[in-house]
Amino acid sequence: MSQADIDALAAEFFGAFDNRGGKPADVERIRRLMLPGGTIVMTGPQFTVYTVEEFIEPRARLLPEGRLVEFSEWETSERTEIAGDIASRTGEYAKSGTLDGEPFEGTGTKTFQFVRTPEGWRIAAFSWHDRP
Repeated sequence: MSQADIDALAAEFFGAFDNRGGKPADVERIRRLMLPGGTIVMTGPQFTVYTVEEFIEPRARLLPEGRLVEFSEWETSERTEIAGDIASRTGEYAKSGTLDGEPFEGTGTKTFQFVRTPEGWRIAAFSWHDRP
């Protein structure tokens, strides 16, 4: 496995939320990309720790119901370290969309912990911080 495998997994993760051009977001893929017991943390004033299911549930409602449209987020830079069957990645990202009729843009930092499983690389944990 290589940096290209981790890059592809990260791109697939970011693509799960994309609903531009009327296409449906595929947040359900997060279950496939993450370990079932994975941990997700949002930092900042609304500090929250999520299970995989707790993270997916509100996004699975928000993205298809029409409140958040033309949404996408993407990495703008990253640094990945791979050591055998574990890897960590810290990256900057940008996002844009329209929420409740109001266009918005934002940036932040995400950090991922990956592990190689018999089925390939999976996300064991990720955390993020949105910039104000």
